[in-house]
Amino acid sequence: MSRSLGVALVQHHATTLSDFEEHLRRSTAAHPEMTLWVYPELHLDTPVGSPDVERLARPLSDERFVRLAALAAELGIWLVPGSFYERAEDGRVHNAAVVFGADGDVHATYRKIFPWRPAEACAPGGEFTVFDMPGYGRIGLSICYDIWFPEHARHLAWDGADLILNLVQTNTSDRDQELAIVRGNAIMNQVWIASVNAAAPTGRGRSLVVDPEGATRMSSATAEQEILTAVIDFGQVEAVRAFGTAGVSRPWSQFRASDAPIDLPLYGGRITPTNWTPRRAETNA
Repeated sequence: MSRSLGVALVQHHATTLSDFEEHLRRSTAAHPEMTLWVYPELHLDTPVGSPDVERLARPLSDERFVRLAALAAELGIWLVPGSFYERAEDGRVHNAAVVFGADGDVHATYRKIFPWRPAEACAPGGEFTVFDMPGYGRIGLSICYDIWFPEHARHLAWDGADLILNLVQTNTSDRDQELAIVRGNAIMNQVWIASVNAAAPTGRGRSLVVDPEGATRMSSATAEQEILTAVIDFGQVEAVRAFGTAGVSRPWSQFRASDAPIDLPLYGGRITPTNWTPRRAETNA
């Protein structure tokens, strides 16, 4: 059975909820084959000027999220409308992503683990997040600076992610380095990575989709507004891991059960060979 998924990365500047709803309705009508729609970091929470994080933060029960859930159901799509300033029950503010299914339900939430310090004042999250898209596979969530930490992508891949969505709002001069990091993480973990950055003036664009062997399948060369459409073959993850990257390297098959554990002093932990194999969701079996 084919597990090919149409994914649309919307490289767009920050906007209001009303404009977002109108734009998404037009875009889905123009690209009916796309099932999963993904927007940049803080797409609906970046007003002109310095953001007042405390004022913008809202709980996930806010009416805005009810509208977004209804929109996903209306259009029959899976929707990741960027990330938001979330007010947690303990009062702290997180940079959080929310995934809405075509049924109008929330299927996953994720709080950014590595805020861009010192500029980003949000509290860090503490849990890696993957979710299942029935009939396709598993998807992991990553927000901007998370991608700079190899532990993040590695853990999502270990938790069964076939595709990592990296929501970005990079307006600094290091987007070129981020592109190399995205490709490197895809190669090292043999997963798909889709990195969607904001368009100018919010961000520097250059969104891209990278396959499990590190090949760029779709990319933007500019910071202009555009929609990148790609077909993600979830089955390619299993194929690359079975045959090796370029038919050679199989890092997920590195260890044998009889190998001694390797201490990791930086983490106060260790690599245990029997735990090295990525976990798979039942929907992927």
